[in-house]
Order: sequence, then structure tokens, then C-alpha cells
Amino acid sequence: MSISLKSWATPLATGTFIILAVTGTLMFFKVRTGFIGPVHEWVSWGLTAGVILHVIANWKSFTAYFSKKPALATICAGILITAVSIFAPAEKEANPRMNIIKAVESSSLETVALVAGKNSETIIDKLASKGISVDKPTMTIREIARSNSRKENDVLTLIFDKPTKAH
Repeated sequence: MSISLKSWATPLATGTFIILAVTGTLMFFKVRTGFIGPVHEWVSWGLTAGVILHVIANWKSFTAYFSKKPALATICAGILITAVSIFAPAEKEANPRMNIIKAVESSSLETVALVAGKNSETIIDKLASKGISVDKPTMTIREIARSNSRKENDVLTLIFDKPTKAH
């Protein structure tokens, strides 16, 4: 069994490592074209399986590393870095987009119309055409959404959509 396991475990680990090394490096440099993110995330399962199978296929050689201080230090450093990255409290970066969205949702339609560069009456007519009623322009986006059993995002999408150009 270990001969056939060795014959494909190492190539699986090597092939997936190449993919993860390239996609991870691109992600580090903020290159997010194509399917880099999803490929990186999903192929990591292949690398995990490949390395586990590689270790199983080479168990005797692998356990020999535990008697060598440099190898043992490297393995322990990997375990320590993994534990710290998972369990250490991370500072949450402020996400201004979420704060902006919350502020817009709690703003009146009149205010949001100014931000959108549109007339509030035009927005009210547009919302009405989509089955969303607005009693008065001083209602907040949240109030409009709730009174129409809608989500705030649905109302904002209608307000901020770009009209498609006729060809």
C-alpha cells in the first residue's frame, strides 16, 4: 500500500503546493483577478490531504525528525505560529463601509436623495413603482424598509442603481 500511496501522495502535495504558493503570493500583493481567492481556499484542502498522505507514506522517516533538534524546532515553530494565529486576539480593523451603510440606513430619504444626487420625489415615485410606499420624505431608509417588509439593502439598491442606457 505505501508504494502506491507514495507514488501519488508526494506529487499531490507538490502540485497543490505550487498552486498555493503562486496564488498566495499574488494575494499577498493584492492581485485578485480571476479565481485566485476561491482556488487558493479550495486547493488548500488538496494540499492538506496530500501532506497527510505523504506523512503516512513516509511515517518512519517522518518520526526520525523528532530526534533532530533543528527539525523539531521547525515543527514546533509551525505549531506555535498556527496556535497564535488562531487563538491570539486580533485587532479588528475599522470598516468604514459598514459605518457608512448604518448611517445611510438611519438617515431620512431626503438626506439620502441628496447623497444620491437625486430628487426625493423622483425616488419616492420609483420606490412606489416597485411596490414600496413612502409616507413622507422624512422617513428613514430603515423605517421605509420595515414598513414595507423589506430589507434596507433592497431600498438602497433601488435608490442608488444606475439606469441602464438604451441602445
